[in-house]
Amino acid sequence: MASNGAPARSMWSGKWAFILAAAASAVGLGNLWRFPYLAAKYGGGIFLITYLVLVVTFGFALMMLETALGRTTGQSAIGAFRSLSKKYAFIGYFTSLIPFIIVPYYCVIGGWVTKYAAAYLMDGPAALADGGTYFNNFISGGTESFLWLLVFTVITCVVVALGVKNGIERANRVLMPVLIIMSIGVAVFVMTMPGALDGVLYYLTPDFSKFSVELVIAAMGQMFYSLSLAMGIMITFGSYLNKKDDLEHSVRRIEIFDTGFAFLAGLMVVPAAFVAMGSGDAVAAASGPSLMFVALPQIFVEMGSVAQVVGFLFFLLVIFAALTSSISLLETCVSIICDALRCTRRTAFIMAAVFLIVVACIVNLGYTGLSFIAPLGEGTTILDFCDFISNSVMMPISALLTCIFVGWIIKPQRLIDEVKVSSPFKAQKLFVVMVKYIAPVLVVIILVAYVAQQFGLFVM
Repeated sequence: MASNGAPARSMWSGKWAFILAAAASAVGLGNLWRFPYLAAKYGGGIFLITYLVLVVTFGFALMMLETALGRTTGQSAIGAFRSLSKKYAFIGYFTSLIPFIIVPYYCVIGGWVTKYAAAYLMDGPAALADGGTYFNNFISGGTESFLWLLVFTVITCVVVALGVKNGIERANRVLMPVLIIMSIGVAVFVMTMPGALDGVLYYLTPDFSKFSVELVIAAMGQMFYSLSLAMGIMITFGSYLNKKDDLEHSVRRIEIFDTGFAFLAGLMVVPAAFVAMGSGDAVAAASGPSLMFVALPQIFVEMGSVAQVVGFLFFLLVIFAALTSSISLLETCVSIICDALRCTRRTAFIMAAVFLIVVACIVNLGYTGLSFIAPLGEGTTILDFCDFISNSVMMPISALLTCIFVGWIIKPQRLIDEVKVSSPFKAQKLFVVMVKYIAPVLVVIILVAYVAQQFGLFVM
């Protein structure tokens, strides 16, 4: 329950409000610009199968752990760990730093996406399909990139300012259905184009010759980041849950939403590459911003008269996906400040919003006035560093510490009892084995592999 002296805690209106919010958080840019690239690179169907197995085992256990941790304490990360053991409160503080690092650079990218959606209407698809010149000129151009950053950030802040029920729940009731309908619509349209079915077959047919250690590690990493694990979001959202809501049922449905959207993203992007270039190499050759802002506009322009419509709808879809995640990240920051300082939600929101705008502008300066700063070597930016330190280093460490804390310090039974308050825990044995033995090993593998990859010691 909430700590004495703390303001009354916000609560979800029901189980489905939580499911939609958590799914909205999970459905983000990683699904759209990383999942299709990995699926194309690692043999289509065999990557999908591996990813699905990891989601229903590894991902399920960690999501159950974090959600139950939030609900049993009624606190976000700092308060959750502090209330269970003051000696291990440092895990909560460490985990709580992560959303504060991620949300500013996420909003920078959100600004890029918003600009591109508008550019398809104002400048046309040909202007964007110039091999990256348009994108580089935009992000390094100064004023315009800051304006689009602020547009995206203000939308995020407005939703969070309205609160859990009036802001986040209402936004997700609109954004999630629209996101799903648009994803299906774009995927169906792409599949009707000449040559697209070859891409669909490439995407869905398992190529067992591509199965490798690298594939498993890539699938683990994608699953880990995609499900919003180890960044305090699921702990915070779990803390807003009513005790009568079925935790296991809810987590399983969040997995379905996230995996389904990732699958649709691949169904949009991979066949589109085949339509334009006749192979999946166009996707496998690029990932991240280069796929979203360079490769895809080149693919869309090849679609002729429908390029403007398809390009605009795709980037509008990406805006919605980015917003659902940025809203979840900022809400987590607000909740953390509330619990840590025992202040009102209004005060916490103002602090979080000011922090977000200031730091996001600093991150954006990494492409203009602060472009001389290259934290990870020549050609890298402040955004690259924030992404690396949060995603590749801090998140795996946070997950490892949390698994050790629950698995060996307070014991899994503490959270199992919490799950059973609302329903039977059918996957109890899987949960215990994963949290105590398997998940810590897998998290260490993710940590080592991605740090090694950053420094050129491992290739995925």
